[in-house]
Amino acid sequence: MEKMEKDLQQNPISAANEHLVRCEKVKAMREQGIEPWPSEFKSPSESCASIKSLFEQDLDASKKYSIAGRLMLVREHGKTIFADLQDRSGKIQLYIKQDILGDANFEIFKKFFDIGDLMWCSGTLFRTKMGEITLRVDAIEMQSKCLHPLPEKFHGLTDLEQRYRQRYLDLISNPQSREKFIKRSEITQSIRKFLLDNGFLEVETPMLHPIAGGATAKPFVTHHNAYDMDLFLRIAPELYLKKLVVGGLDRVFEINRNFRNEGVSTRHNPEFTMLEFYMAYGNYKDGMDFTEKMIKRVINENFSSSILMFNENELDFGKPFVRLTMVDSILQIGGFSKSEISPENIDKVLKDNHIDVPKNDVSYGEKLSILFGECVERKLIQPTFITEYPVEISPLAKRDPKDPFSAARFELFIGGMEAANGYSELNDPIDQASRFKKQLTDADQERFHAYDADFVKAIEYGLPPTAGVGLGIDRLTMFLTDTSSIKDVILFPAMKNIKE
Repeated sequence: MEKMEKDLQQNPISAANEHLVRCEKVKAMREQGIEPWPSEFKSPSESCASIKSLFEQDLDASKKYSIAGRLMLVREHGKTIFADLQDRSGKIQLYIKQDILGDANFEIFKKFFDIGDLMWCSGTLFRTKMGEITLRVDAIEMQSKCLHPLPEKFHGLTDLEQRYRQRYLDLISNPQSREKFIKRSEITQSIRKFLLDNGFLEVETPMLHPIAGGATAKPFVTHHNAYDMDLFLRIAPELYLKKLVVGGLDRVFEINRNFRNEGVSTRHNPEFTMLEFYMAYGNYKDGMDFTEKMIKRVINENFSSSILMFNENELDFGKPFVRLTMVDSILQIGGFSKSEISPENIDKVLKDNHIDVPKNDVSYGEKLSILFGECVERKLIQPTFITEYPVEISPLAKRDPKDPFSAARFELFIGGMEAANGYSELNDPIDQASRFKKQLTDADQERFHAYDADFVKAIEYGLPPTAGVGLGIDRLTMFLTDTSSIKDVILFPAMKNIKE
C-alpha cells in the first residue's frame, strides 16, 4: 500500500492508477476484517428524498434515520467531513464528525471509502447555516466497493459513445439522463392506464414469426433448430393482434419491441418500442381522435404545460391537432401546384428537385408519397395528422369510400418526424389476398414478404370494422423530453462492436 502511494506521488493521477489503488484497498480492508461486498447488510429505513420530507414536516432533531446510496462527493476539513450521498430519489448531504462517528470508524471512512462506493449510514437530521438539510452520521457500513473512479473526477462523461455503451455511468453521473428515463417510464404508464381505462385488454403476441408481416421492412432472420425452419424477429405485431379481434377481443393493445434490419440514425434504432392498439367498430377517424386524446392525457399527467420545447421549436399540444390530406399538404406546405403534381408532370417535379425514385416500376401514388417525404415531412413541426395515403403503399388499410385510389389511413407527425400510423383495417379477405399477391411481384423482396395465407383465412371468419394505430414510444419520448437523438431515450441502443 505504501509503495503504491509513493508511485502515485511520482506519476500523474489517472483512472488506471486509481483502479490499482482501490484494488489495494480491498486487500487492506479484508486484512482488517472489513468485507468490501458483504453478504449481510443493513437496509435503509428511508430514501434521501423521504427523510428530507419527513424532517420538513416535524423538524424532530432527535429522530434517527438510515439511508443507503452512492457516495458522490467528499470534502474533508480535518476532523470533519462533508459528503453527498445519492440514491434513486436524489441526494442528501452527510456530516461526518470524528467525535460522533468514533475514532476507529472515522479512520476507516477516510482510509477506505471512495467516491462511487455504495454505503449505508444512520444518524439524525439538522439544517446547516446555509439552510441545507443534512444527516449527522453516527454509523457507517460499506455495502459495495467501487473499483473505478466516477466520470466527473476525470473531466466528466463527455464521450457520447461511452454514454451509450456504459449507460450505468451515464445514469450515475448525469441526473438529466436519469430523469429522462424516469419520464419515459411515466409516459408509458400513462399510455397503459389510458388504454385500460378505455376498456382495452393488454396482450402479448409472438416475437418470432414464421412470415415477416404486418409492415414493410427488412427483417432479422434466425433459425429454429428443433423445427428446422427459418423465423423472423417481428417487424410489427399487427397481424396477430387483428386475429385476436377476429376472436372477439374487441379492444386489444400491446407495448413491446419491434425489430427492423435497416438503417441506424438519430431517428432509427433496429430495436424499438411500439404501442399498437386495435378497437373494433371504429374507423381511422376514430383512431385519430383517440390518439390525440391519449397524447393530450399523457402530457396533462406528466408535464406542467401543454407547450413543450423540441429542437428549439415550441410544440403546442393544447390546440387541436392539424389535419391535412397528403395532397393538400404537398400543395400548402410543399408549395407545389396541382398541375405540377399531376400524373403527367410529377416526374419532372421529382427530377427538378433532385429526388431519386427507385428504378423499378413506380406508381403515381408512390411518387406522391416520395415527394411528400422529401419536401413536406420535415416541415410538419406542430402535431399534424396527414390522411388519404395512396392505397398502393397501404396494403393493410381499407380503401377510402370516396376515393378508391386512397387508403382510409392517417399518419401523425410531430417535430418533422412520424410519430404514429393508423387506418381503417382492411377486413375484405378477397381484397387482402389480392394485395398480398401483388406485393409478391414487387422487386424489393427484402421489404415485401411471403403471402400470409393464415391471416387471410383468419379474416375470412369475419374481422369487424376496426381502427388500428401504431405509436412509437421512443419517438414520443423524444418529442416530450426535447431529445434530438433516439439513442438518448433508449437505455441500451444498438452499437457497433469495437474491434480489439
